[in-house]
Amino acid sequence: MAFQKTLLALCIAAGLAIVGGGVSAAEQKAKAPTTPGGKAAYTRQENFKQQGAVFKAIRDELKKDAPSMALISTSAVKLKNSADALPTWFPKGSGPESKYATDAKPEVWTDPVKFASAVKRLQVEATKFQTIAASGDIGAMRAQSQAVGGTCKGCHDSFRVPEEK
Repeated sequence: MAFQKTLLALCIAAGLAIVGGGVSAAEQKAKAPTTPGGKAAYTRQENFKQQGAVFKAIRDELKKDAPSMALISTSAVKLKNSADALPTWFPKGSGPESKYATDAKPEVWTDPVKFASAVKRLQVEATKFQTIAASGDIGAMRAQSQAVGGTCKGCHDSFRVPEEK
């Protein structure tokens, strides 16, 4: 019986390590940014993760034979809202100078007109997607999701450090 309890305890500990990525709460807190620029960069990354998850949910749903219109409509609103908020995610001081790991290129801040134009394209396409989602036209949603994805790619190409492969 003692062996079973020990084994159970080890399994639970291993499971917690896997779920937590093997990082304790203290280690996570130690890695959290402490400067205003670092906090802004961290928040931006979290916002992009959420935005990406919303867009992925839309794209995954549109691949189905019978997509959930409720899920798509709700996600379309979230996507539009995040696109509208995106300019606030890049305050001055939250780039490489923040000393917090960021994939944002300096051009976000050194070429603000070009960056604002790229953000505006996303906002326009996300707004169109929300309108189309409300109409229920699946074919148009599929086409418009490609347009939204294209604006994401365009911004990534110009303003994001390429991912290492």
